[in-house]
Amino acid sequence: MANLRDLSNQLQSLKKQIPFATARALTSVARQIQEAEKLQMKKVLQNPTPFTVNAVGSIGARKDNLVAKVFVRDIAAGYLDPFEFGGVHKLNSQALLNPKSIRLNKYGNLSRNKLSQLKAKKNIFIGTIDGIDGVWQRPKYKKVKRRLQRSKNGTRQDRLPQPLPKLLIRFGNALPVHEHLDYFKTAQAMAQQLMPGEMAKALDEAMKTAK
Repeated sequence: MANLRDLSNQLQSLKKQIPFATARALTSVARQIQEAEKLQMKKVLQNPTPFTVNAVGSIGARKDNLVAKVFVRDIAAGYLDPFEFGGVHKLNSQALLNPKSIRLNKYGNLSRNKLSQLKAKKNIFIGTIDGIDGVWQRPKYKKVKRRLQRSKNGTRQDRLPQPLPKLLIRFGNALPVHEHLDYFKTAQAMAQQLMPGEMAKALDEAMKTAK
């Protein structure tokens, strides 16, 4: 490789290539940070949905705008905020929906329209039983005879108790978030580590292709 003086002379002659090389290096670093942030989400979050992971995007730099960005789209950023800055889980409704006896999707979550679908069923109601707020399923009513047979000692047998409603979803308060994505820490560390090498690579390529 040429010494520093030769490199300085070459850079002077290739002045028009420097913005292009810088933009190329910035874009390469941004793309690598984007993929690293996605991988970090998969490690930290419990079975995140593709919507959450793919919310991480990037915008490359141009020679006339030497800024590259890595970002999280607004909807996902809203509920991922406490995983970066701390706090409680963001709720889509007024209460935390804690599924109990109900089928979840492959990501371990309630489907988007599940609560609305349940409300439309006649055997489902929302209420409080024994101090527990939630979505309940009424049991099938067991028809009993009006007159029960007497026992051998002449006393009337107790009526068979009806089964209690089944708790499908329990309502609760938002819980604290204990996991941390370290989104900004990862981005800053990678930018400092990768930028010198990517810049050198882009400049070397510019030198080879410059006329």
